[in-house]
Amino acid sequence: EVQLVESGGGLVQPGGSLKLSCAASGFSFRRYAMRWVRQPPGKGLEWVADIDNNGGAYYGDSVKGRFTISRDNAMNIVWLQMNSLQPEDTAVYYCTKGNDASANRSKFSARGQGTQVTVSS
Repeated sequence: EVQLVESGGGLVQPGGSLKLSCAASGFSFRRYAMRWVRQPPGKGLEWVADIDNNGGAYYGDSVKGRFTISRDNAMNIVWLQMNSLQPEDTAVYYCTKGNDASANRSKFSARGQGTQVTVSS
Protein backbone atom coordinates (compact mmCIF):
# COMPACT_ATOMS: atom_id res chain seq x y z
CA GLU A 1 0.00 0.00 0.00
CA VAL A 2 1.33 3.41 -0.98
CA GLN A 3 1.87 5.67 2.01
CA LEU A 4 3.00 9.29 1.90
CA VAL A 5 3.55 11.19 5.15
CA GLU A 6 4.20 14.92 4.95
CA SER A 7 5.79 16.92 7.77
CA GLY A 8 7.58 20.18 8.45
CA GLY A 9 4.77 22.68 8.16
CA GLY A 10 4.09 25.43 10.65
CA LEU A 11 3.67 29.14 11.21
CA VAL A 12 6.32 31.40 9.70
CA GLN A 13 6.65 35.14 9.19
CA PRO A 14 6.73 36.65 5.69
CA GLY A 15 10.19 36.30 4.24
CA GLY A 16 10.92 33.21 6.28
CA SER A 17 11.74 29.66 5.27
CA LEU A 18 10.43 26.16 5.88
CA LYS A 19 11.50 22.73 4.64
CA LEU A 20 8.78 20.18 4.08
CA SER A 21 9.44 16.45 4.00
CA CYS A 22 7.46 13.59 2.50
CA ALA A 23 8.36 10.09 3.62
CA ALA A 24 7.25 7.45 1.12
CA SER A 25 6.68 3.73 1.57
CA GLY A 26 4.86 0.82 -0.04
CA PHE A 27 6.33 1.24 -3.53
CA SER A 28 9.65 1.43 -5.36
CA PHE A 29 10.25 5.10 -4.69
CA ARG A 30 13.30 5.41 -6.94
CA ARG A 31 11.25 4.44 -10.00
CA TYR A 32 8.68 7.23 -9.89
CA ALA A 33 8.32 10.97 -10.24
CA MET A 34 6.93 12.90 -7.29
CA ARG A 35 4.95 16.12 -7.00
CA TRP A 36 4.11 18.73 -4.40
CA VAL A 37 0.72 20.40 -4.62
CA ARG A 38 -1.00 22.82 -2.25
CA GLN A 39 -4.51 23.87 -1.37
CA PRO A 40 -4.95 27.42 -0.12
CA PRO A 41 -7.90 28.03 2.21
CA GLY A 42 -11.15 28.01 0.27
CA LYS A 43 -9.44 27.24 -3.05
CA GLY A 44 -8.62 24.25 -5.22
CA LEU A 45 -5.41 22.30 -5.56
CA GLU A 46 -2.46 24.14 -7.10
CA TRP A 47 0.60 22.52 -8.62
CA VAL A 48 3.83 23.54 -6.87
CA ALA A 49 6.71 21.40 -8.15
CA ASP A 50 7.63 18.07 -9.76
CA ILE A 51 10.73 15.95 -9.62
CA ASP A 52 11.65 13.13 -11.99
CA ASN A 53 13.02 9.91 -10.52
CA ASN A 54 16.52 11.05 -11.49
CA GLY A 55 16.17 14.52 -10.00
CA GLY A 56 14.98 16.69 -12.88
CA ALA A 57 12.92 19.47 -11.27
CA TYR A 58 10.08 21.66 -12.51
CA TYR A 59 8.24 24.51 -10.80
CA GLY A 60 5.05 26.47 -10.95
CA ASP A 61 5.45 30.13 -11.87
CA SER A 62 4.32 31.32 -8.44
CA VAL A 63 7.16 29.49 -6.63
CA LYS A 64 9.96 29.48 -9.22
CA GLY A 65 13.16 30.90 -7.75
CA ARG A 66 11.89 30.58 -4.17
CA PHE A 67 11.17 26.86 -3.73
CA THR A 68 13.43 23.87 -4.36
CA ILE A 69 12.25 20.28 -4.70
CA SER A 70 14.72 17.47 -4.07
CA ARG A 71 14.72 13.78 -3.25
CA ASP A 72 16.84 11.02 -1.76
CA ASN A 73 16.09 7.70 -3.42
CA ALA A 74 17.99 5.77 -0.74
CA MET A 75 15.93 7.31 2.07
CA ASN A 76 12.61 7.36 0.16
CA ILE A 77 12.10 11.04 0.94
CA VAL A 78 11.17 14.06 -1.14
CA TRP A 79 11.67 17.56 0.23
CA LEU A 80 10.38 21.01 -0.55
CA GLN A 81 12.63 23.86 0.58
CA MET A 82 10.57 27.03 0.71
CA ASN A 83 12.29 30.40 0.96
CA SER A 84 11.01 33.98 0.87
CA LEU A 85 7.59 32.80 1.98
CA GLN A 86 4.63 35.12 1.49
CA PRO A 87 1.09 35.11 2.89
CA GLU A 88 -0.19 33.77 -0.44
CA ASP A 89 1.87 30.63 0.17
CA THR A 90 -0.45 29.75 3.06
CA ALA A 91 -1.95 26.37 2.24
CA VAL A 92 -2.05 22.70 3.08
CA TYR A 93 0.84 21.09 1.20
CA TYR A 94 0.60 17.54 -0.13
CA CYS A 95 3.03 15.23 -1.86
CA THR A 96 1.78 12.89 -4.55
CA LYS A 97 3.19 9.94 -6.43
CA GLY A 98 3.49 9.74 -10.20
CA ASN A 99 3.05 6.59 -12.25
CA ASP A 100 6.15 7.10 -14.41
CA ALA A 101 9.79 7.99 -13.93
CA SER A 102 9.16 11.23 -15.82
CA ALA A 103 6.98 13.87 -14.24
CA ASN A 104 5.94 15.00 -17.70
CA ARG A 105 4.54 11.55 -18.53
CA SER A 106 3.03 10.87 -15.10
CA LYS A 107 -0.47 10.91 -13.75
CA PHE A 108 -0.30 11.78 -10.06
CA SER A 109 -2.38 10.24 -7.27
CA ALA A 110 -2.00 8.72 -3.80
CA ARG A 111 -1.83 11.96 -1.85
CA GLY A 112 -0.69 12.09 1.77
CA GLN A 113 -2.58 13.73 4.64
CA GLY A 114 -0.88 17.07 4.10
CA THR A 115 0.97 19.56 6.27
CA GLN A 116 -0.28 23.07 7.04
CA VAL A 117 1.91 26.05 6.16
CA THR A 118 0.78 29.42 7.47
CA VAL A 119 2.66 32.59 6.53
CA SER A 120 1.63 35.49 8.71
CA SER A 121 3.08 38.25 10.82
